[in-house]
Amino acid sequence: MKRVAVAGFGFMGMTHALNILENKDLQLVAITDKNLESAERNLFSAEGNFRTGRIDPADLKNIRRYSSLDECLDKEELDAVHICVHTDLHYEMAKKALLKNLHVFLEKPFCLDVSLAEELIGLAEERQKVLMVGHVVRFMSPYQKLKQWIDSEEFGELRFLSLSRFSGIPAWGQWKDRQVKGASGGALFDLVIHDIDFCNYVLGLPSEIKCSYLPGGLSRHDYISAQWFYSDKNVQVKIEGGNIFHAGFPFQAGYMAQFEEASIQYTTFKGDVITIADHIGKREVTAGDVNRGYYNEIAYFANCMENNVQPVECTPVSSLQAIQLCYSSLR
Repeated sequence: MKRVAVAGFGFMGMTHALNILENKDLQLVAITDKNLESAERNLFSAEGNFRTGRIDPADLKNIRRYSSLDECLDKEELDAVHICVHTDLHYEMAKKALLKNLHVFLEKPFCLDVSLAEELIGLAEERQKVLMVGHVVRFMSPYQKLKQWIDSEEFGELRFLSLSRFSGIPAWGQWKDRQVKGASGGALFDLVIHDIDFCNYVLGLPSEIKCSYLPGGLSRHDYISAQWFYSDKNVQVKIEGGNIFHAGFPFQAGYMAQFEEASIQYTTFKGDVITIADHIGKREVTAGDVNRGYYNEIAYFANCMENNVQPVECTPVSSLQAIQLCYSSLR
């Protein structure tokens, strides 16, 4: 079993811990958080965009706690660190772990400074360690099915794709901290980047991007409406999302895809099915458990560690491209 620590025990850190505990190839040995008291309270909280599961506090009884990553790295024999802290600490913590010759799973977004992300990629290559960024949508079954349909051309060639992702302004956990809000990159880099990354994953880099955006509580780009053009594929993509709404606004995400022979829709409001329609009628197919994507990405990372290979399904270079595509949307 690979011995791992989770750095940051907010909503996403708790999600990682839950799925590490479920994985037979991983052993959660430590949790770090600058506010351990608050971290303990998170065990009984459902704060976040949606619920991904709940940890039984008894499962963490023997897991050691540290108030800093430095102390954890000094005292523990680890194979990897899952870094689930706010964005402006990603580079610092990932570098510390890589310099300790540890594998690193880094929550998205990678680093807002492209040069720092490039440095981490180079350091991981130099140390021959796995570096993976958590673009979980790639590992969620409804989106995996969409990729399969695009690749196989089961419904003919893709002509149009719409990806959307909305939530209220985050007001839970660390999001109450003004520093965290200011360092997140706003909805473009923290929320809509999921769909930006997925589109790059399935279709590659676009030939042209046109984008409009609106300011919100986190940045000047907390609502985004972008059109991506692929001149070589004759495909147009719309990416829309943001968190300009009030905090209680329900999270929603999904896609609509027009193929030559069918149109397909998925929405988290009806998250157990995907609707497939043609000129004759419509049918529904199972979407699978979307939250299982968090387990799937961690299991994939564990497999990469075991074989000491870089993650082909979610390379750090492609994660860097997602950051660059976000910046391209602002030009």
